[in-house]
Amino acid sequence: MDNYALFTKSIALTDLGITSPTIHYQLSANELHDLTIQSGQGIENSTGALAINTGQFTGRSPQDRFIVKDSITEDKVWWGNVNIPFEPAAFDALYTKVTAYLSKKEVFVRDTYVCADPNYRLNVRVVTETAWSNLFCFNMFLRPEIEELDDFTAEWSVICAPHFEADPAVDGTRQSNFAIIDFTRKIALIGGTGYTGEIKKGIFSALNFILPVFKNTLPMHCSANVGEDGDTAIFFGLSGTGKTTLSADPNRKLIGDDEHGWTNENTVFNFEGGCYAKVINLSEENEPDIFRAIKKGALLENVIFKEGTNEVDYQDISITPNTRVSYPIYHIDNIQTGSIGENPKNIFFLTADSFGIIPPITKLTPGQAAYHFISGYTAKVAGTEAGVTEPQPNFSACFGAPFMPLHPTKYAEMLSKKMKDGNVKVWLINTGWTGGPYGIGSRMKLKYTRAMITAALNGELDNVAYENHKVFGFAKPQSCPNVPSEILNPRNTWEDPELYDKKAVELAQKFKANFAKFSAFSNAEILAGAPIA
Repeated sequence: MDNYALFTKSIALTDLGITSPTIHYQLSANELHDLTIQSGQGIENSTGALAINTGQFTGRSPQDRFIVKDSITEDKVWWGNVNIPFEPAAFDALYTKVTAYLSKKEVFVRDTYVCADPNYRLNVRVVTETAWSNLFCFNMFLRPEIEELDDFTAEWSVICAPHFEADPAVDGTRQSNFAIIDFTRKIALIGGTGYTGEIKKGIFSALNFILPVFKNTLPMHCSANVGEDGDTAIFFGLSGTGKTTLSADPNRKLIGDDEHGWTNENTVFNFEGGCYAKVINLSEENEPDIFRAIKKGALLENVIFKEGTNEVDYQDISITPNTRVSYPIYHIDNIQTGSIGENPKNIFFLTADSFGIIPPITKLTPGQAAYHFISGYTAKVAGTEAGVTEPQPNFSACFGAPFMPLHPTKYAEMLSKKMKDGNVKVWLINTGWTGGPYGIGSRMKLKYTRAMITAALNGELDNVAYENHKVFGFAKPQSCPNVPSEILNPRNTWEDPELYDKKAVELAQKFKANFAKFSAFSNAEILAGAPIA
Protein backbone atom coordinates (compact mmCIF):
# COMPACT_ATOMS: atom_id res chain seq x y z
CA MET A 1 0.00 0.00 0.00
CA ASP A 2 3.00 2.28 0.12
CA ASN A 3 2.31 3.18 -3.48
CA TYR A 4 -0.71 5.13 -2.24
CA ALA A 5 1.42 7.66 -0.42
CA LEU A 6 0.67 11.02 -1.99
CA PHE A 7 3.38 13.04 -0.27
CA THR A 8 6.95 12.34 0.66
CA LYS A 9 6.52 14.31 3.88
CA SER A 10 7.48 12.15 6.81
CA ILE A 11 5.17 12.40 9.81
CA ALA A 12 5.03 10.74 13.18
CA LEU A 13 2.24 10.42 15.71
CA THR A 14 4.37 10.00 18.79
CA ASP A 15 3.21 13.41 20.07
CA LEU A 16 -0.28 11.88 20.18
CA GLY A 17 0.99 8.73 21.90
CA ILE A 18 0.58 6.54 18.81
CA THR A 19 3.82 4.63 18.19
CA SER A 20 5.02 2.64 15.17
CA PRO A 21 1.81 2.63 13.15
CA THR A 22 1.62 2.19 9.39
CA ILE A 23 0.69 5.73 8.36
CA HIS A 24 -1.21 6.63 5.21
CA TYR A 25 -0.88 10.39 5.05
CA GLN A 26 -3.11 12.82 3.15
CA LEU A 27 -4.47 10.30 0.69
CA SER A 28 -6.66 11.61 -2.09
CA ALA A 29 -10.40 10.96 -2.20
CA ASN A 30 -9.91 8.47 -5.04
CA GLU A 31 -7.26 6.56 -3.11
CA LEU A 32 -9.43 6.33 -0.01
CA HIS A 33 -12.35 5.23 -2.19
CA ASP A 34 -10.26 2.46 -3.79
CA LEU A 35 -8.75 1.26 -0.51
CA THR A 36 -12.18 0.98 1.09
CA ILE A 37 -13.42 -1.22 -1.76
CA GLN A 38 -10.22 -3.33 -1.73
CA SER A 39 -10.65 -3.96 1.99
CA GLY A 40 -14.21 -5.16 1.48
CA GLN A 41 -15.62 -2.29 3.57
CA GLY A 42 -17.48 -0.51 0.79
CA ILE A 43 -19.16 -0.80 -2.62
CA GLU A 44 -19.27 1.66 -5.49
CA ASN A 45 -22.80 2.66 -6.47
CA SER A 46 -24.17 3.28 -9.97
CA THR A 47 -23.13 6.97 -9.93
CA GLY A 48 -19.57 6.29 -8.76
CA ALA A 49 -20.05 7.18 -5.08
CA LEU A 50 -18.76 4.97 -2.28
CA ALA A 51 -21.38 3.25 -0.10
CA ILE A 52 -20.48 1.96 3.36
CA ASN A 53 -22.22 0.65 6.45
CA THR A 54 -21.35 2.35 9.76
CA GLY A 55 -22.14 -0.76 11.80
CA GLN A 56 -24.13 -0.83 15.03
CA PHE A 57 -24.48 2.95 15.28
CA THR A 58 -26.27 4.71 12.44
CA GLY A 59 -26.69 8.04 14.22
CA ARG A 60 -25.32 10.12 17.03
CA SER A 61 -25.46 8.80 20.57
CA PRO A 62 -26.17 11.94 22.65
CA GLN A 63 -25.94 10.16 26.01
CA ASP A 64 -22.43 9.02 25.16
CA ARG A 65 -21.04 12.46 24.33
CA PHE A 66 -18.90 13.95 27.09
CA ILE A 67 -16.86 17.08 27.81
CA VAL A 68 -13.87 16.90 30.13
CA LYS A 69 -14.57 19.06 33.16
CA ASP A 70 -11.37 21.06 33.67
CA SER A 71 -10.23 24.58 34.51
CA ILE A 72 -11.29 25.82 31.05
CA THR A 73 -14.79 24.36 31.06
CA GLU A 74 -15.95 23.92 34.67
CA ASP A 75 -17.41 27.43 35.09
CA LYS A 76 -18.49 28.04 31.47
CA VAL A 77 -20.13 24.87 30.14
CA TRP A 78 -23.85 24.38 30.76
CA TRP A 79 -23.55 20.99 32.44
CA GLY A 80 -26.48 18.58 32.32
CA ASN A 81 -28.03 15.96 30.08
CA VAL A 82 -26.63 17.59 26.94
CA ASN A 83 -23.13 18.40 28.17
CA ILE A 84 -22.15 15.49 30.39
CA PRO A 85 -18.96 15.95 32.45
CA PHE A 86 -16.01 13.55 32.22
CA GLU A 87 -13.15 13.45 34.71
CA PRO A 88 -9.68 14.48 33.42
CA ALA A 89 -7.98 11.42 34.94
CA ALA A 90 -10.56 9.10 33.34
CA PHE A 91 -9.98 10.77 29.97
CA ASP A 92 -6.21 10.39 30.27
CA ALA A 93 -6.55 6.70 31.09
CA LEU A 94 -8.99 6.03 28.24
CA TYR A 95 -6.91 8.07 25.80
CA THR A 96 -3.85 5.97 26.67
CA LYS A 97 -5.85 2.82 25.91
CA VAL A 98 -7.04 4.12 22.54
CA THR A 99 -3.59 5.28 21.42
CA ALA A 100 -2.08 1.95 22.51
CA TYR A 101 -4.77 0.20 20.47
CA LEU A 102 -3.90 2.29 17.37
CA SER A 103 -0.16 1.83 17.81
CA LYS A 104 1.36 -0.68 15.37
CA LYS A 105 -1.91 -0.57 13.37
CA GLU A 106 -2.65 0.83 9.94
CA VAL A 107 -4.00 4.38 10.37
CA PHE A 108 -5.08 7.17 8.05
CA VAL A 109 -3.91 10.68 8.84
CA ARG A 110 -5.26 13.92 7.38
CA ASP A 111 -4.11 17.46 8.04
CA THR A 112 -7.05 19.74 7.53
CA TYR A 113 -8.69 22.82 8.97
CA VAL A 114 -12.05 24.32 9.90
CA CYS A 115 -13.41 27.89 9.56
CA ALA A 116 -13.15 29.34 6.05
CA ASP A 117 -12.26 32.85 7.30
CA PRO A 118 -8.43 32.96 7.61
CA ASN A 119 -8.75 35.10 10.76
CA TYR A 120 -10.56 32.24 12.51
CA ARG A 121 -8.90 29.25 10.89
CA LEU A 122 -8.23 26.27 13.19
CA ASN A 123 -5.81 23.58 12.00
CA VAL A 124 -6.86 20.02 12.81
CA ARG A 125 -5.05 16.68 12.46
CA VAL A 126 -7.40 13.71 12.06
CA VAL A 127 -6.31 10.13 12.75
CA THR A 128 -8.80 7.47 11.66
CA GLU A 129 -8.84 3.70 11.84
CA THR A 130 -10.62 3.28 8.50
CA ALA A 131 -10.08 4.76 5.04
CA TRP A 132 -13.74 5.69 4.63
CA SER A 133 -13.75 7.70 7.88
CA ASN A 134 -10.82 9.64 6.42
CA LEU A 135 -12.76 10.21 3.20
CA PHE A 136 -15.55 11.70 5.31
CA CYS A 137 -13.00 14.11 6.81
CA PHE A 138 -11.70 14.98 3.35
CA ASN A 139 -15.25 15.88 2.35
CA MET A 140 -16.40 17.69 5.47
CA PHE A 141 -13.36 19.64 6.64
CA LEU A 142 -11.52 22.30 4.67
CA ARG A 143 -8.67 21.16 2.47
CA PRO A 144 -5.23 22.85 2.71
CA GLU A 145 -3.21 23.45 -0.41
CA ILE A 146 -0.32 21.02 -0.89
CA GLU A 147 2.26 23.73 -0.23
CA GLU A 148 0.60 24.52 3.13
CA LEU A 149 1.38 21.05 4.44
CA ASP A 150 5.14 21.57 4.72
CA ASP A 151 4.86 23.76 7.80
CA PHE A 152 1.39 22.63 8.96
CA THR A 153 0.92 22.63 12.72
CA ALA A 154 -2.28 21.22 14.15
CA GLU A 155 -3.91 23.04 17.08
CA TRP A 156 -6.53 20.33 17.62
CA SER A 157 -6.60 16.59 16.98
CA VAL A 158 -9.44 14.19 16.24
CA ILE A 159 -8.79 10.51 16.93
CA CYS A 160 -11.40 8.06 15.69
CA ALA A 161 -11.18 4.34 16.50
CA PRO A 162 -14.58 2.78 15.71
CA HIS A 163 -13.43 -0.77 16.47
CA PHE A 164 -12.10 0.11 19.94
CA GLU A 165 -14.67 -0.54 22.64
CA ALA A 166 -14.51 0.96 26.11
CA ASP A 167 -15.17 -0.97 29.29
CA PRO A 168 -17.78 1.16 31.09
CA ALA A 169 -17.00 -0.32 34.50
CA VAL A 170 -13.35 0.71 34.16
CA ASP A 171 -13.33 3.65 31.73
CA GLY A 172 -16.15 5.81 33.12
CA THR A 173 -18.25 5.69 29.95
CA ARG A 174 -21.94 4.75 29.83
CA GLN A 175 -21.39 1.97 27.32
CA SER A 176 -18.73 0.79 24.87
CA ASN A 177 -19.02 3.77 22.50
CA PHE A 178 -18.00 7.35 23.34
CA ALA A 179 -17.24 10.80 21.96
CA ILE A 180 -15.26 13.00 24.36
CA ILE A 181 -13.94 16.55 23.96
CA ASP A 182 -10.95 17.69 26.04
CA PHE A 183 -10.31 21.44 25.80
CA THR A 184 -7.05 21.27 27.76
CA ARG A 185 -5.44 18.66 25.52
CA LYS A 186 -7.38 19.96 22.47
CA ILE A 187 -8.50 16.49 21.46
CA ALA A 188 -11.78 14.99 20.28
CA LEU A 189 -11.65 11.26 21.07
CA ILE A 190 -14.15 8.90 19.42
CA GLY A 191 -14.41 5.14 19.87
CA GLY A 192 -16.81 2.24 19.54
CA THR A 193 -18.91 3.85 16.81
CA GLY A 194 -18.50 4.04 13.04
CA TYR A 195 -21.07 6.80 12.61
CA THR A 196 -19.09 9.55 10.90
CA GLY A 197 -21.32 12.34 12.19
CA GLU A 198 -19.57 11.99 15.56
CA ILE A 199 -16.32 13.19 13.90
CA LYS A 200 -17.97 16.26 12.45
CA LYS A 201 -19.89 17.12 15.59
CA GLY A 202 -16.87 16.57 17.84
CA ILE A 203 -14.80 19.36 16.34
CA PHE A 204 -17.79 21.61 15.71
CA SER A 205 -18.96 21.29 19.32
CA ALA A 206 -15.47 22.46 20.27
CA LEU A 207 -15.84 25.47 17.95
CA ASN A 208 -19.21 26.29 19.54
CA PHE A 209 -17.26 26.88 22.75
CA ILE A 210 -14.05 28.39 21.35
CA LEU A 211 -15.62 31.00 19.07
CA PRO A 212 -17.92 32.78 21.56
CA VAL A 213 -15.58 32.44 24.57
CA PHE A 214 -12.29 33.40 22.90
CA LYS A 215 -13.16 34.99 19.52
CA ASN A 216 -16.34 37.05 20.17
CA THR A 217 -17.96 35.16 17.29
CA LEU A 218 -21.42 33.58 17.26
CA PRO A 219 -21.39 29.93 16.16
CA MET A 220 -24.57 28.84 14.42
CA HIS A 221 -26.08 25.49 13.44
CA CYS A 222 -27.52 26.89 10.21
CA SER A 223 -27.21 27.14 6.46
CA ALA A 224 -26.37 30.38 4.64
CA ASN A 225 -26.43 31.81 1.15
CA VAL A 226 -25.68 35.12 -0.53
CA GLY A 227 -27.56 37.11 -3.17
CA GLU A 228 -26.35 39.04 -6.21
CA ASP A 229 -26.19 42.24 -4.15
CA GLY A 230 -23.95 40.60 -1.54
CA ASP A 231 -26.68 40.24 1.09
CA THR A 232 -26.33 37.15 3.25
CA ALA A 233 -29.30 35.09 4.46
CA ILE A 234 -29.11 32.65 7.36
CA PHE A 235 -31.40 29.62 7.80
CA PHE A 236 -31.89 27.88 11.15
CA GLY A 237 -33.95 24.73 11.40
CA LEU A 238 -34.02 21.25 12.89
CA SER A 239 -34.10 18.09 10.81
CA GLY A 240 -37.05 17.90 8.43
CA THR A 241 -37.80 21.63 8.34
CA GLY A 242 -36.27 22.26 4.91
CA LYS A 243 -33.02 24.00 5.87
CA THR A 244 -30.91 22.36 3.18
CA THR A 245 -33.65 22.55 0.54
CA LEU A 246 -34.53 26.21 1.06
CA SER A 247 -30.95 27.47 1.26
CA ALA A 248 -30.21 25.79 -2.09
CA ASP A 249 -31.61 28.65 -4.15
CA PRO A 250 -30.74 28.82 -7.87
CA ASN A 251 -30.66 32.63 -7.61
CA ARG A 252 -28.28 32.70 -4.64
CA LYS A 253 -24.85 31.22 -3.95
CA LEU A 254 -24.51 28.66 -1.16
CA ILE A 255 -22.01 29.54 1.60
CA GLY A 256 -22.66 26.32 3.49
CA ASP A 257 -25.49 24.08 4.65
CA ASP A 258 -24.91 23.35 8.34
CA GLU A 259 -22.32 25.19 10.47
CA HIS A 260 -21.29 28.87 10.41
CA GLY A 261 -19.68 31.63 12.43
CA TRP A 262 -20.93 35.23 12.53
CA THR A 263 -17.97 37.48 13.26
CA ASN A 264 -17.54 40.81 14.96
CA GLU A 265 -16.71 42.20 11.50
CA ASN A 266 -20.26 41.30 10.39
CA THR A 267 -19.20 38.48 8.11
CA VAL A 268 -20.48 34.90 8.03
CA PHE A 269 -18.11 32.02 7.31
CA ASN A 270 -18.63 28.31 6.79
CA PHE A 271 -17.00 25.96 9.31
CA GLU A 272 -16.89 23.17 6.78
CA GLY A 273 -15.65 22.13 3.38
CA GLY A 274 -18.62 19.96 2.48
CA CYS A 275 -22.19 18.89 3.10
CA TYR A 276 -23.66 16.03 5.12
CA ALA A 277 -27.21 15.51 3.92
CA LYS A 278 -30.01 13.09 4.67
CA VAL A 279 -30.95 11.03 1.63
CA ILE A 280 -34.19 9.42 2.79
CA ASN A 281 -36.70 9.62 -0.11
CA LEU A 282 -34.15 11.57 -2.14
CA SER A 283 -35.15 12.37 -5.72
CA GLU A 284 -33.63 14.48 -8.47
CA GLU A 285 -36.91 16.34 -8.84
CA ASN A 286 -37.15 17.50 -5.21
CA GLU A 287 -33.46 17.80 -4.28
CA PRO A 288 -31.55 18.22 -7.55
CA ASP A 289 -28.36 19.66 -6.00
CA ILE A 290 -27.96 16.83 -3.49
CA PHE A 291 -28.97 14.14 -5.97
CA ARG A 292 -26.38 15.29 -8.53
CA ALA A 293 -23.69 15.66 -5.87
CA ILE A 294 -23.74 11.88 -5.25
CA LYS A 295 -20.91 10.93 -7.59
CA LYS A 296 -17.28 9.80 -7.32
CA GLY A 297 -15.89 11.30 -4.10
CA ALA A 298 -19.19 11.23 -2.22
CA LEU A 299 -19.70 8.84 0.69
CA LEU A 300 -23.10 7.19 1.19
CA GLU A 301 -23.95 5.72 4.60
CA ASN A 302 -26.30 2.86 5.42
CA VAL A 303 -28.22 2.86 2.16
CA ILE A 304 -29.73 -0.20 0.46
CA PHE A 305 -29.31 -1.09 -3.21
CA LYS A 306 -32.19 -2.15 -5.43
CA GLU A 307 -32.12 -5.93 -5.73
CA GLY A 308 -29.52 -7.21 -8.16
CA THR A 309 -28.10 -3.72 -8.86
CA ASN A 310 -25.78 -1.11 -7.38
CA GLU A 311 -28.48 1.57 -7.70
CA VAL A 312 -29.51 3.07 -4.36
CA ASP A 313 -33.11 2.66 -3.22
CA TYR A 314 -33.54 5.92 -1.30
CA GLN A 315 -36.96 4.81 -0.03
CA ASP A 316 -35.49 1.75 1.71
CA ILE A 317 -34.88 2.54 5.37
CA SER A 318 -34.44 -1.03 6.56
CA ILE A 319 -31.06 -0.16 8.14
CA THR A 320 -32.04 3.32 9.38
CA PRO A 321 -34.15 6.34 8.37
CA ASN A 322 -30.94 8.34 8.97
CA THR A 323 -29.38 7.44 5.61
CA ARG A 324 -26.74 10.04 4.73
CA VAL A 325 -24.29 11.30 2.15
CA SER A 326 -21.20 13.46 2.59
CA TYR A 327 -19.62 15.28 -0.32
CA PRO A 328 -17.21 18.19 -0.83
CA ILE A 329 -18.98 21.50 -1.36
CA TYR A 330 -17.56 21.79 -4.88
CA HIS A 331 -19.93 19.01 -5.91
CA ILE A 332 -22.59 21.76 -5.77
CA ASP A 333 -22.61 24.09 -8.79
CA ASN A 334 -23.76 27.39 -7.32
CA ILE A 335 -21.42 28.04 -4.40
CA GLN A 336 -19.88 31.14 -2.85
CA THR A 337 -16.16 30.98 -3.58
CA GLY A 338 -14.22 31.17 -0.33
CA SER A 339 -17.33 30.22 1.72
CA ILE A 340 -17.61 33.68 3.30
CA GLY A 341 -20.55 36.08 3.13
CA GLU A 342 -20.89 39.68 4.24
CA ASN A 343 -23.71 41.90 5.39
CA PRO A 344 -26.30 39.48 6.84
CA LYS A 345 -29.73 41.03 6.25
CA ASN A 346 -32.26 38.25 6.84
CA ILE A 347 -32.52 35.32 9.24
CA PHE A 348 -35.09 32.57 8.79
CA PHE A 349 -36.14 30.28 11.64
CA LEU A 350 -37.69 27.19 10.03
CA THR A 351 -40.21 25.03 11.82
CA ALA A 352 -42.33 22.13 10.58
CA ASP A 353 -45.31 22.72 12.85
CA SER A 354 -47.45 19.59 12.54
CA PHE A 355 -50.07 21.18 14.86
CA GLY A 356 -50.96 23.61 12.03
CA ILE A 357 -50.84 26.64 14.37
CA ILE A 358 -47.78 28.70 13.40
CA PRO A 359 -48.40 31.00 10.40
CA PRO A 360 -46.40 30.27 7.24
CA ILE A 361 -44.39 33.48 7.70
CA THR A 362 -44.14 36.00 10.54
CA LYS A 363 -41.77 38.82 11.37
CA LEU A 364 -40.12 38.76 14.81
CA THR A 365 -38.92 41.51 17.12
CA PRO A 366 -35.40 41.11 18.60
CA GLY A 367 -36.93 39.80 21.84
CA GLN A 368 -39.18 37.34 20.02
CA ALA A 369 -36.24 36.27 17.87
CA ALA A 370 -34.14 35.50 20.95
CA TYR A 371 -37.06 33.66 22.57
CA HIS A 372 -37.71 31.49 19.52
CA PHE A 373 -33.99 30.96 18.99
CA ILE A 374 -33.65 29.60 22.52
CA SER A 375 -36.83 27.53 22.04
CA GLY A 376 -35.72 25.96 18.72
CA TYR A 377 -39.18 24.60 17.97
CA THR A 378 -40.44 22.05 15.49
CA ALA A 379 -42.93 19.18 15.85
CA LYS A 380 -42.65 15.44 15.27
CA VAL A 381 -45.23 13.96 12.94
CA ALA A 382 -47.49 11.17 14.11
CA GLY A 383 -46.27 7.79 12.95
CA THR A 384 -42.59 8.69 12.65
CA GLU A 385 -41.72 7.06 15.96
CA ALA A 386 -43.22 4.19 17.92
CA GLY A 387 -45.91 5.44 20.24
CA VAL A 388 -46.31 8.83 18.53
CA THR A 389 -50.00 8.93 17.55
CA GLU A 390 -50.42 12.70 17.39
CA PRO A 391 -48.06 15.62 16.76
CA GLN A 392 -45.40 16.08 19.44
CA PRO A 393 -43.51 19.33 20.08
CA ASN A 394 -39.75 19.12 19.76
CA PHE A 395 -37.61 21.89 21.26
CA SER A 396 -33.87 22.05 20.68
CA ALA A 397 -32.20 25.18 22.08
CA CYS A 398 -30.51 27.37 19.45
CA PHE A 399 -31.71 24.86 16.83
CA GLY A 400 -28.78 22.67 17.80
CA ALA A 401 -28.79 21.91 21.55
CA PRO A 402 -26.71 18.71 21.32
CA PHE A 403 -23.74 20.71 20.04
CA MET A 404 -23.89 23.84 22.20
CA PRO A 405 -21.61 23.72 25.28
CA LEU A 406 -22.59 27.15 26.69
CA HIS A 407 -25.94 28.12 28.17
CA PRO A 408 -28.40 28.85 25.33
CA THR A 409 -29.02 32.40 26.56
CA LYS A 410 -25.35 33.23 25.86
CA TYR A 411 -25.85 32.46 22.17
CA ALA A 412 -29.25 34.20 22.13
CA GLU A 413 -27.84 37.41 23.59
CA MET A 414 -25.08 37.42 20.97
CA LEU A 415 -27.69 36.89 18.24
CA SER A 416 -29.88 39.76 19.54
CA LYS A 417 -26.94 42.15 19.61
CA LYS A 418 -25.89 41.24 16.08
CA MET A 419 -29.46 41.64 14.86
CA LYS A 420 -29.69 45.14 16.28
CA ASP A 421 -26.20 46.20 15.23
CA GLY A 422 -26.77 45.02 11.66
CA ASN A 423 -30.46 45.93 11.39
CA VAL A 424 -31.21 42.31 10.52
CA LYS A 425 -34.77 41.09 9.92
CA VAL A 426 -35.80 37.78 11.50
CA TRP A 427 -38.60 35.67 10.07
CA LEU A 428 -40.31 32.58 11.45
CA ILE A 429 -41.26 30.24 8.61
CA ASN A 430 -43.64 27.31 9.08
CA THR A 431 -42.95 24.63 6.48
CA GLY A 432 -45.36 22.30 8.27
CA TRP A 433 -49.13 22.05 8.21
CA THR A 434 -51.97 24.36 7.27
CA GLY A 435 -55.74 23.87 7.40
CA GLY A 436 -55.45 21.78 10.55
CA PRO A 437 -52.94 19.48 12.23
CA TYR A 438 -51.20 16.50 10.65
CA GLY A 439 -53.86 14.00 9.55
CA ILE A 440 -56.43 16.72 8.85
CA GLY A 441 -54.61 19.62 7.18
CA SER A 442 -51.98 19.50 4.46
CA ARG A 443 -48.27 20.28 4.24
CA MET A 444 -47.44 23.81 3.15
CA LYS A 445 -46.58 23.79 -0.53
CA LEU A 446 -42.85 24.22 -1.15
CA LYS A 447 -43.53 26.74 -3.94
CA TYR A 448 -45.39 28.99 -1.48
CA THR A 449 -42.62 28.76 1.13
CA ARG A 450 -40.03 29.63 -1.54
CA ALA A 451 -42.19 32.57 -2.68
CA MET A 452 -42.46 33.91 0.90
CA ILE A 453 -38.71 33.66 1.47
CA THR A 454 -38.02 35.31 -1.89
CA ALA A 455 -40.41 38.15 -1.03
CA ALA A 456 -38.70 38.68 2.33
CA LEU A 457 -35.26 38.68 0.70
CA ASN A 458 -36.35 41.15 -1.99
CA GLY A 459 -37.86 43.60 0.51
CA GLU A 460 -41.36 42.99 -0.86
CA LEU A 461 -42.77 42.50 2.66
CA ASP A 462 -41.41 45.78 4.00
CA ASN A 463 -44.45 47.87 3.15
CA VAL A 464 -47.39 45.46 3.42
CA ALA A 465 -50.00 45.40 6.20
CA TYR A 466 -49.29 43.26 9.27
CA GLU A 467 -51.48 41.86 12.04
CA ASN A 468 -50.18 40.51 15.36
CA HIS A 469 -51.05 36.93 16.19
CA LYS A 470 -53.46 36.97 19.12
CA VAL A 471 -51.70 34.14 20.98
CA PHE A 472 -48.01 34.33 19.98
CA GLY A 473 -47.80 38.07 19.33
CA PHE A 474 -45.63 37.90 16.21
CA ALA A 475 -46.49 39.97 13.14
CA LYS A 476 -48.25 38.26 10.20
CA PRO A 477 -48.03 39.88 6.75
CA GLN A 478 -51.50 40.11 5.21
CA SER A 479 -50.31 39.83 1.63
CA CYS A 480 -47.34 38.31 -0.16
CA PRO A 481 -46.48 38.11 -3.88
CA ASN A 482 -47.31 34.72 -5.46
CA VAL A 483 -48.95 33.41 -2.27
CA PRO A 484 -52.74 33.12 -1.70
CA SER A 485 -53.58 35.61 1.05
CA GLU A 486 -55.94 33.17 2.80
CA ILE A 487 -53.09 30.88 3.89
CA LEU A 488 -51.20 33.71 5.64
CA ASN A 489 -53.65 33.54 8.55
CA PRO A 490 -53.83 29.87 9.60
CA ARG A 491 -56.97 30.44 11.70
CA ASN A 492 -58.85 31.12 8.47
CA THR A 493 -57.73 27.79 6.99
CA TRP A 494 -59.19 25.68 9.79
CA GLU A 495 -62.71 24.33 9.44
CA ASP A 496 -63.31 25.25 13.10
CA PRO A 497 -61.59 28.60 13.91
CA GLU A 498 -62.49 28.32 17.60
CA LEU A 499 -60.73 24.96 17.78
CA TYR A 500 -57.69 26.70 16.24
CA ASP A 501 -57.80 29.29 19.05
CA LYS A 502 -57.94 26.54 21.67
CA LYS A 503 -55.07 24.57 20.12
CA ALA A 504 -52.98 27.74 19.68
CA VAL A 505 -53.20 28.43 23.43
CA GLU A 506 -52.26 24.80 24.14
CA LEU A 507 -49.16 25.09 21.93
CA ALA A 508 -48.24 28.42 23.56
CA GLN A 509 -48.37 26.72 26.96
CA LYS A 510 -45.97 24.05 25.67
CA PHE A 511 -43.57 26.83 24.64
CA LYS A 512 -43.78 28.39 28.10
CA ALA A 513 -43.30 25.05 29.87
CA ASN A 514 -40.20 24.34 27.80
CA PHE A 515 -38.81 27.84 28.40
CA ALA A 516 -39.21 27.67 32.18
CA LYS A 517 -35.69 26.22 32.58
CA PHE A 518 -34.22 29.23 30.76
CA SER A 519 -36.22 32.00 32.43
CA ALA A 520 -33.83 32.65 35.33
CA PHE A 521 -30.98 33.19 32.86
CA SER A 522 -32.91 35.41 30.42
CA ASN A 523 -33.02 39.20 30.31
CA ALA A 524 -36.26 41.22 30.20
CA GLU A 525 -36.22 41.62 26.42
CA ILE A 526 -36.01 37.86 25.86
CA LEU A 527 -38.78 37.16 28.37
CA ALA A 528 -40.98 39.74 26.62
CA GLY A 529 -40.73 37.64 23.45
CA ALA A 530 -42.87 34.87 24.96
CA PRO A 531 -46.39 34.09 23.71
CA ILE A 532 -49.02 36.54 24.95
CA ALA A 533 -51.64 33.94 25.92
